[in-house]
Amino acid sequence: MSTLLVKNIQTLITCDDGDRILHNVDLFAQDGFIQAIGPNLPHTAGTVLDGTHFWCYPGLVNTHHHLYQVFSRNLPQVQNLELFGWLTALYEIWKGLDRDVVRLSSLTGMGELLKHGCTTCFDHHYVFPQGAGDLIGVQLEAAEVLGIRMVSSRGSMDLSRKDGGLPPDSVVQTVDQIMKDSARVVEAYHDPRPGSMRQIVLAPCSPFSVSAELLRQSAVVARQYGVRLHTHLCETKDEEAYMLERHGIRPLEYMARLGWTGPDVWYAHGIHFNSEELRELARTGTGVAHCPISNMKLSSGVARVPEMLALGVPVGLAVDGSASNDGSSLMEELRVCYLLHRLHSSAAAPSGYQVLKIATRGGARLLGRTDIGALEEGRCADFFLVDSRRLELVGGEYSPADVLATVGLRGPVDHTVVHGRVVVRDGRLTTIDEAATAQAARACCKAYLDRA
Repeated sequence: MSTLLVKNIQTLITCDDGDRILHNVDLFAQDGFIQAIGPNLPHTAGTVLDGTHFWCYPGLVNTHHHLYQVFSRNLPQVQNLELFGWLTALYEIWKGLDRDVVRLSSLTGMGELLKHGCTTCFDHHYVFPQGAGDLIGVQLEAAEVLGIRMVSSRGSMDLSRKDGGLPPDSVVQTVDQIMKDSARVVEAYHDPRPGSMRQIVLAPCSPFSVSAELLRQSAVVARQYGVRLHTHLCETKDEEAYMLERHGIRPLEYMARLGWTGPDVWYAHGIHFNSEELRELARTGTGVAHCPISNMKLSSGVARVPEMLALGVPVGLAVDGSASNDGSSLMEELRVCYLLHRLHSSAAAPSGYQVLKIATRGGARLLGRTDIGALEEGRCADFFLVDSRRLELVGGEYSPADVLATVGLRGPVDHTVVHGRVVVRDGRLTTIDEAATAQAARACCKAYLDRA
């Protein structure tokens, strides 16, 4: 039995249904779940943290990433390209992925997420070079080493350049191969229980790199196994033009015809939905992972998030791949999201606290999780702590619920806890040697890029 007690938390932002903000309370967790929150709890614990002067927040939930892209970020030759040209250039690097690249890029990207308050990561992995082995297994092993809560995807592509898609032949597979391996991955790794540290999603890449048959069969298999569905959609005008030219309909209608709407489906980006389509997302409970920094870097556009929220569309926050973000900090995404929508929507934009809830409760909803996203009895003990006495927070202490989005947080959080385990302490990862991991990752990255 593992126990954790955080004593005398100055301010605890629960993000619960009542939006409670508690002061001078203790938090007690046992075997990964919160058992009690309140002043002067009588409990003792194997691990004790002093919460005096600290603000405590639910762990952030990242709803879209491509961890393998950590090793292809900040490359000057692609910095000014938009999505289709950017993808075409980078596939020439990504086709060289192997187990070492996936392991070390995952440790790097998820380590950065943890250091910035993210406790759950969904990764959309869809590049499976021939002979590369069980890359999802490697990724889940890296998550276990770090102690992060992980949702991996068995992504897929079956349309290469010869079929009118963007990727090279060496990273696409047949529908039969994909569906057979999708079933294997779900059976081997998916844990549906409350508090699960590893789950699987089926996630064909995008409607311009997969066939209708792959989308149709993925939806059938996902629902047979009770797992969720994810893909990129409505990210760019180029995608919209591609779908209209090849299929004569807009992307959302195409996906709906193939069974790809509903509360078990969420899309990455969702920038170019029209008003009628936003209402359809709300009606069906289909969600959107909002990736503001990536959308800005690739000049893709601005998602209509204030309208989505007003209509009741499920919305979560995401960093997207490190090659289109150049980082893995969901904390940075909070502030950029807040400022971007203030610029575009003025008073209709979400408040700082509402952006925090997108990154916590919203993300949990997209992943179909009711055990994370808020701090209350019965939920997972996933949270992070920030010392309110930091120099950069002076003057920002009057609304801790808003401050992460309005003022922002420079540098790592002080402590991160996942399932009752302290995985970041005093801004440093506790489960790995950061310097040694960085050295190994840097060498692996150089060899990988040299091969390309």
